[in-house]
Amino acid sequence: MNKDKVKGAVDQAVGSAKRRVGGWTGNVNTQADGLVQQIKGKVETARGELKDVVREALDSTTAPHEAEPDRREILIAENRNLL
Repeated sequence: MNKDKVKGAVDQAVGSAKRRVGGWTGNVNTQADGLVQQIKGKVETARGELKDVVREALDSTTAPHEAEPDRREILIAENRNLL
């Protein structure tokens, strides 16, 4: 879990609490602030998830491929066949 996901989860929880308090007190501004904070939290969480996906994709593409032989190994094998 990265910091964007954590921050997003916190913002969602705080925003939800603000909406409830605004509903209980009848304060529309607090409800609206809570809704905005919840949406902000969802966006931050999505950004964190996207970062994880991109990081995993980059890690998998930059890892050395064991199936591909090294060029030196091919040359050595070819030279052995000539002897």
